[in-house]
Amino acid sequence: MSAADLGLPVAVPSTALFTDRYELTMLQAALRSGAAHRHSVFEVFTRRLPEGRRYGVVCGTGRVLDAVENFRFDADVLDFLARENVVDGPTLEWLSTYRFTGDIWGYPEGEVYFPGSPILRVEGSFAEAVILETVILSILNHDSAIAAAASRMAVAAGGRPLMEMGARRAHELAAVAASRAAYVGGFLSSSNLAAGFRYGLPTIGTAAHAFTLLHDTERDAFVAQVESLGRGTTLLVDTYDLMSAVRTAVEVAGPELGAVRIDSGDLLLLAHRVRQQLDDLGAKDTRIVVTSDLDEYAIASLAAAPVDAYGVGTSLVTGSGHPTCSMVYKLVSRASSNEPDAPMVAVAKKSMGAKSSVGGRKWAARRLDEDGVAEAEVVGTGPVPAELEDRQLLVPLVRGGEITGREPLEAARTRHIEARAGLPLSASQLSRGEPVLPTEQV
Repeated sequence: MSAADLGLPVAVPSTALFTDRYELTMLQAALRSGAAHRHSVFEVFTRRLPEGRRYGVVCGTGRVLDAVENFRFDADVLDFLARENVVDGPTLEWLSTYRFTGDIWGYPEGEVYFPGSPILRVEGSFAEAVILETVILSILNHDSAIAAAASRMAVAAGGRPLMEMGARRAHELAAVAASRAAYVGGFLSSSNLAAGFRYGLPTIGTAAHAFTLLHDTERDAFVAQVESLGRGTTLLVDTYDLMSAVRTAVEVAGPELGAVRIDSGDLLLLAHRVRQQLDDLGAKDTRIVVTSDLDEYAIASLAAAPVDAYGVGTSLVTGSGHPTCSMVYKLVSRASSNEPDAPMVAVAKKSMGAKSSVGGRKWAARRLDEDGVAEAEVVGTGPVPAELEDRQLLVPLVRGGEITGREPLEAARTRHIEARAGLPLSASQLSRGEPVLPTEQV
C-alpha cells in the first residue's frame, strides 16, 4: 500500500540529508574496511521513560516508513556531499543507488512501550541500516513524546473532546507532525490545516480576540461571525466582560448557539458561572470550550466543571515538559563475516555509567495476569516461551525493502486506546511514579 493508496495528498521529499555527518563517514570507513556489507541488526529502545511517566506511546511509525522509502541521494544531494568533502568518490557512487533492501520490524503505531522495549528493529547490511539512524530517531523521539503527552491529556479529559491548537508554538514542520501524533494519542481534531491536508485530520477554528477587537462593538463581531459561520459557531466570550459577552452571544445567535469559548481567568469558577448563565438564558445545549495554556493537570482539575471540550497548544506540542523520549539506535547483532551464511554475533556497548546496552536480536511480548490485565513486558533473545507466542509485540513493517506495514492513522489511534485500556489502572494516574509494567529480560 503506497501513500497514494491511502489518499495522502502530499509527497514526502528526499530524507537523505536528515542525518548526521558521522553516519556517512562511518559508511565510508566501513566500505573501505570491507565490513559495510556484514548483515547487521539495529534496535531502537529507551533506557528509561521520562521522569514520572508510567508508560510510553509508540508514534511516528508511519512517518518512519515514508522516510525510509524516500531516503534517496539525488544529484543535488550528491553534489553537496562532494562539494563539502563529506565522503569520497567511491562512497558517493554507492550512495547514488542507495535503496534500503532489508527488513524492519517494530511495535505497531499506537502501542505502549516501556524501558528496554525493542520498539523498532532494522535488519540489513551495516551500510544500509546505519545511515537511517538519525532520521528514524528524530521522528520516533518527537512523535512519541507528543503522543504520550496527548494520551495523558486524554485520560485526564475523561472522554471529553480534545482539540490540538499548538501550531504557533512549534517549528512549522514539527507542528504538522505534532498534530498527527496528538491524534494518535487521543485528540479529536487540530487547528493545523497542513495536518488536515496531509493526514486527513478533522480541523477546527473560528475566531480569535483580534476579530472582536476589529469591530466597533462585541455585538458587531458576534453578528458578523454568526452571519458568516452560522448559529452553530463557537463565540469567544472573554475579550471584555465575560458575563456580558455570554448574554450578547445568546441574544445574537439564540439558543442554537453552538458553543462559547473561555480563554482566560479561573476556568473552574468561570465554567460554572457560564453554564448557569447559559441555562438561565435558555441555551441549555450550548457547549463550553476552554483553552488557555492547558496541560494534563489543568484538564484534570476541571473534571468536575461543566466543560464540554478542551483546546490545548503549547504544553501538547512540547511534550508537556518532556519533548523527547531519549530513544537510541544501537547495533545489537552482526555477522561474523561477509559470507551469506556467516553466523550472527551478539554485540553490546559496555559502559561504566547507565549507557550500556543488551546484545542480541530481541523479541518482546506482554504477559497478562489471570484477569487479562498486562503485568509485565518480557524481552528476550532466545526462543519465545510457548505461553507468550500469541502475545508478541513486534510486527513486520518492511520486507526486503518493500513497505508492508502502512495503515490508516485511525488504526493507530484505535490501537492506542485498546493498549492503554489493557494496562493496570495505575497507568491513568498523573502523579509521578515508576513505569506501570516492569521489563523482564529473559
